[in-house]
Amino acid sequence: MSEPVLDSLGVWWGERLAGILSIDRGGAMHFAYAVAWLADSDAPALSRAMPKREADYDDAICKAVFGGLLPEEGQRTAIARALGVSPDNPFRLLAALGGDVAGALAFLPEGEHPPQRATSDPEALGDAALAELLDRLPRVPMLAGEGGARLSLAGAQSKLPVVLVGGKIAVPLPGQPSTHLIKPEPDRFAGLAANEAYCLALARAVGLDAVEAAWRQIDGRPYLLVTRYDRTSGGDRVERLHQEDFAQALGVPSNRKYAAEGGPVFRDCFALLREAATRPALDVLKLVDAAIFNVIIGNADAHAKNFSLLRQEGRGNPIVLAPLYDLVGTVMWPELSPRFAMTFGGARTLEELEARHFERFAADAGVAAPFVKRRAAQLAGAVRDAVERDLIVPGLDDYERVAALINVVQDRAGRVALKASVRG
Repeated sequence: MSEPVLDSLGVWWGERLAGILSIDRGGAMHFAYAVAWLADSDAPALSRAMPKREADYDDAICKAVFGGLLPEEGQRTAIARALGVSPDNPFRLLAALGGDVAGALAFLPEGEHPPQRATSDPEALGDAALAELLDRLPRVPMLAGEGGARLSLAGAQSKLPVVLVGGKIAVPLPGQPSTHLIKPEPDRFAGLAANEAYCLALARAVGLDAVEAAWRQIDGRPYLLVTRYDRTSGGDRVERLHQEDFAQALGVPSNRKYAAEGGPVFRDCFALLREAATRPALDVLKLVDAAIFNVIIGNADAHAKNFSLLRQEGRGNPIVLAPLYDLVGTVMWPELSPRFAMTFGGARTLEELEARHFERFAADAGVAAPFVKRRAAQLAGAVRDAVERDLIVPGLDDYERVAALINVVQDRAGRVALKASVRG
């Protein structure tokens, strides 16, 4: 580190200090593992991109791994404005928001310890207070600058980590792990909450591991309530589970999450799973299913930050492909690009998909091409069957909200099945 240190944050994993994240006078970040963490053979690396070592990690990898925990695009700009800092300063943003992030980590001023767990629940929000919160989030994402809990989630869409108190939404107390997140429906994408709720329910109906989510509405404002998969509860105590998205694990910053911008492609993702997963053969097949399912529902935004590795509890703390999330039929909005965030064997859209693309995708995945074609036909058939059985979507009160999506998914499933049956 050539420049003097300007400020530092302790990076905590539960009740243990894992390392120190610092910023120098030149604005560059550095991370060093704590000596005790390095000495403990059971203490894991914080990221696949940050193996345990004595030497510091530089600004580029810190931005990819730790900066990858922060909101993106307009959300980050609005937060930075509320905090009076630069959106290009991830250190200051983590200092303000890093109390509860994706995974097991928390960021605190150096020398400060995690707060004692709250012995009482936060106050549940009434209908009026919740409606006001949903209206306020686009202007003040993550409630930045309002004091209290320090919250952050990656992504460009408005969302907020929350807890449930007696079935009602509440903002976590400082230091309290969130258990759910709410995703208000943006005005410019009417129907998004119902679309995502339906796609997640459809994924689970055909046997894919996807997060649980419920469509809700308050004062005419739809939103999605999602159960966090990186939290676990034992009795009355909630614990954070560590996770990182594929971009973080590969050392790729959020601004390069799309393959078209030099970000990861499926070949990279499958290679990562083979290296990182405890049972790679199983998780590789799960990712094959996920890629096919996204083609069927018309999700063109399945980039590297929309897949994650999860460190589970239990013997050996196995590393697995995390449950699928952010499943949206983006083709329902003509103003959004129909091109896949990561091509399917070179095909950028369903219209381009041919037999040779199944074969190239199979090569990227390291599995047999006949298997991929057969699995595509099976999933397409399962999707059509689930749709025809009047799929139950938690909380959704009016299926007219997803009628157009259902028609599109049925049509795409039929076309995927037909394309998968063509011999190369």
